[in-house]
Amino acid sequence: MRLLMLATGPFAVPTFRRLYETHHTVVALVTAPARNPRGKPLPPGPIRETAMEHGTPIFTPDDINVPESQQRLVEYDADLLVVCDYGQILSVTTLATARFGGINLHASLLPKYRGAAPINWAIYDGQQETGVTVIHMTPKVDAGPCVAQARTDIDPDETAVELETRLAEMGAWAVVRTIDSLKAGRIEALPQDPTLASKAPRLKKTDGEVDWTRPAEAIRNQVRAMEPWPKTYTYWHRAGGLPVRLILGPVTVCEKTGTVPAAPQGPEPRTDVSAAGTVPVFSPPPGTVLEAGHGRLVVATGSRALALNSVQPAGKRFLDIDEFLCGYRVEVGDRFGPE
Repeated sequence: MRLLMLATGPFAVPTFRRLYETHHTVVALVTAPARNPRGKPLPPGPIRETAMEHGTPIFTPDDINVPESQQRLVEYDADLLVVCDYGQILSVTTLATARFGGINLHASLLPKYRGAAPINWAIYDGQQETGVTVIHMTPKVDAGPCVAQARTDIDPDETAVELETRLAEMGAWAVVRTIDSLKAGRIEALPQDPTLASKAPRLKKTDGEVDWTRPAEAIRNQVRAMEPWPKTYTYWHRAGGLPVRLILGPVTVCEKTGTVPAAPQGPEPRTDVSAAGTVPVFSPPPGTVLEAGHGRLVVATGSRALALNSVQPAGKRFLDIDEFLCGYRVEVGDRFGPE
């Protein structure tokens, strides 16, 4: 079959490379223009480098759905459009430029997590399983019938970057099997159940900000999910100084390990009875520093607590907690939260 690859991002690279190992013919690569938002040229990325290695023509339209672009696609005389991490929605007319239309590789078990960031949101939501789906494309985003699917467990410590690498390799094999089945006339399409659909919208910078009222495990998932962008961040509010923005590295869920002294105003105190008598203390609110020293920085959350293993202060490099506590005077009772 004559295949026309439409791809831009790194998730598509294993699929693109695998196509060259088949008996099918890659006629061209369609990809986004290599320039930044200000129009400055960018060096070739991995997807372009792959095409260049094989002498494959590269087409970089600003809009794939205008008549000029569609005419160019017709000239490639493709049997099938293979779409992965491309960045534009294809119209009915664009899909019709290939004899069998298009297939798309998506990094979720559709109909779950339709959208631009399925890997990130699956980890954010604490999902234990995900996978890849190949669909026969329709103009509606990620809504076409499923023609292949593969599942995998999500490791409890896996970041979005690590999971993307695994899913990209899984997806490459799924795409090749789909193309072979299509050529042999053995393909089966299973319509998606729209009642099971969920969304995975493009990430925003604000998606990385920590809400300390959430459970510790949920914040830990957020740290894993917001890699490589926008990262997970918060602000350290210190006495006598401006808030310091901190990007969080890996974190560990732990039990709340301390209390803070009773304040003049605040939540209702509980009473601890010890040999010294009755001592009023307050359950620290979410975002309160519970421990700060001896290699530990522990912060209260809505449920349990988080030990921060490394942080990156604004304008600085990542520091492990020992280094950070040596250079920054964090006190028990300090607050982490919005700026």
